Amino acid sequence: MAYYYEEPSRTFSEYLLVPGYSSAQCIPANVSLKTPVVKYRKGEEEPALSMNIPMVSAVMQAVSGDKMGIALAREGGISFIFCSQSIESQAEMVSRVKKFKAGFVQSDSNIRPDQTLRDVLELKEKSGHSTVSVTDDGTSEGKLLGIVTSRDYRISRMSLDEKVENFMTPFDKLIWAKDGISLSEANDIIWEHKLNALPIVDENQRLTNFVFRKDYAAHKENPNELLDVHKRLIVGAGINTRDFASRVPALVEAGADVLCIDSSEGFSEWQKITIDWIREHYGDSVKVGAGNVVDKEGFRFLAEAGADFVKVGIGGGSICITRETKGIGRGQATALIDVCEARDEYFKETGVYIPVCSDGGIVYDYHMTLALAMGADFLMLGRYFSRFDESPTNRLNINGNYVKEYWGEGSNRARNWQRYDMGGDSKLSFEEGVDSYVPYAGSLKDNVGLTLSKIRSTMCNCGALSIEELQQKAKITMVSATSIVEGGAHDVILKDRDISVMNR
Repeated sequence: MAYYYEEPSRTFSEYLLVPGYSSAQCIPANVSLKTPVVKYRKGEEEPALSMNIPMVSAVMQAVSGDKMGIALAREGGISFIFCSQSIESQAEMVSRVKKFKAGFVQSDSNIRPDQTLRDVLELKEKSGHSTVSVTDDGTSEGKLLGIVTSRDYRISRMSLDEKVENFMTPFDKLIWAKDGISLSEANDIIWEHKLNALPIVDENQRLTNFVFRKDYAAHKENPNELLDVHKRLIVGAGINTRDFASRVPALVEAGADVLCIDSSEGFSEWQKITIDWIREHYGDSVKVGAGNVVDKEGFRFLAEAGADFVKVGIGGGSICITRETKGIGRGQATALIDVCEARDEYFKETGVYIPVCSDGGIVYDYHMTLALAMGADFLMLGRYFSRFDESPTNRLNINGNYVKEYWGEGSNRARNWQRYDMGGDSKLSFEEGVDSYVPYAGSLKDNVGLTLSKIRSTMCNCGALSIEELQQKAKITMVSATSIVEGGAHDVILKDRDISVMNR
């Protein structure tokens, strides 16, 4: 006979936080949102990888490209570049994030002196960078002969066939620095000479790196940005349980800091096989999360398989129809509470803390604070991030409203057979996601800043200055259908919605 759970599975909207005592120190400015991403042992000062905010973007075509990776890392989170694409394409996206921000940046816009203005414009369009190094062989390690910036040419007055050597700023007129200079010294030269870019060359005049003024300014504007030991942005990448033996090496080579197995259901031997392969070839140096699961048994399986973090949630995403299609899943709040209890039990038994990522079911900003209070270490968000400029989808105007496209990885549009199908056919046998639109919301920075302000303020209401303290002090109550109605605007005429009706 089947096993029956006595309690119904519940969603975040069925709970509220009850305020706790707030000291004078409980102000949003004092709240830390730093959180672990990968497992660590009791007594260790800190895990190998942490985030400054508890937010990661979903492993989805409509969410996590290189622009999202850059923008989210600058705010302190991590984007997991989607894996439903070729290995080469995904690795290139990871590489672009790693190269975007660093103290010393290897040039990815290079050209030979015998090439033309047309080539410069095509390269600028492809890379998005206006500073182009001119080297003898057109590579980033060639002998530096000059630099081309937008100040060196005027398209309206020059032929597109004009040779680069005729309008570049030659090396003897450049201000440059020798390889080995410190970042602080390089920035001093940039400010002293009012430069936008400072080329770094070795004793043979070969280009090694650039230091850019914008990188210094960007760091000051983004104090929470998440950087590795080489001052490059941190980025994650999704993998599947099919081509991991080819995909993982390429992603590691490209610089991915953490991987995540992207699957609709993680309580599977395929996930263990994938993790085993990574441990056999890389040991613990490659960090990999696994999932998704919805109960203690699933967590325990992935923990013992060696996962660095465990992802919770099946069928709760706004574009996911797994529950409708297959009748599989569990209410996100109930699943999260259950798994976090298993995480804490495992920690007491083994001394190993495995972070939990809540994936799906977030509709309102306050759901994020609830998820953290229920035990989540960080949140994976799809619809939330898909609305921003930085998501890789088109912005459209439909009936006078701006929207962005948003589709599920289980939809026919994504055609991600490596995630869902059990067989090897390249087509979906049925869909588990829809193709849709979401309201366009503007830039990531503005929206994330507002969301985090709400989270910090709510944490202060609970008397907590850290996520760990929130989980210890939070008081959570279930709410009735009637009290949910009471919690919103009611028994009034909202001006912005109904005034036009009243004036008719």
